[in-house]
Amino acid sequence: MIPGDLAVKGFCQQLVEETVRRFGHLDILVSNAAHQRRKKDLDEVTDEELEYTFTTNIYAYIRLARAAVPHMKPGSVIIATSSETGIFGSKKLPDYSATKGAINAFTKTLAQALIERRIRVNAVAPGPVWTPLNPSDGGLSAEEVAKFGENNPMGRPAQPEELAPAYVFLASNADSSYITGTVLQVMGGETTGG
Repeated sequence: MIPGDLAVKGFCQQLVEETVRRFGHLDILVSNAAHQRRKKDLDEVTDEELEYTFTTNIYAYIRLARAAVPHMKPGSVIIATSSETGIFGSKKLPDYSATKGAINAFTKTLAQALIERRIRVNAVAPGPVWTPLNPSDGGLSAEEVAKFGENNPMGRPAQPEELAPAYVFLASNADSSYITGTVLQVMGGETTGG
């Protein structure tokens, strides 16, 4: 483990360099860091909150990819974590939703840029998932945390282990060698064409 804060400029480069130093190469990059805080309306999105959300959610992904790509060989894979909010939006998560939409667009753009190098780039867009992000969201009351995900068609949030196979699938050249530029939706029954 290499502790640090992906929102701190320079740490993404340091993390990639230390990983390559320790292991000798880098085959798979998963960008999974996120920050969210629900708001009642747009007036509650301060500049500081906006900057921190974008720095953590999308800037870190771009910085990690920029640092990792020079070390990646053909067959390497980049996977980002998006969200259903990047597809549908969320009125209580305007800044978070915007970053997840940016992740989707950057994933598609980076996939196009790296296809000739045979580096695949995809994202996973989960629906509600029970993670430490939920109770740490200062915009959610304890009652709301307890009911998190119950409006999903499956009536509950996913557990992280229910999403893990999507990442393994996208990381595996044996299973997904012809998939790049995709935002794989794992949304518990929510459907969309985008």
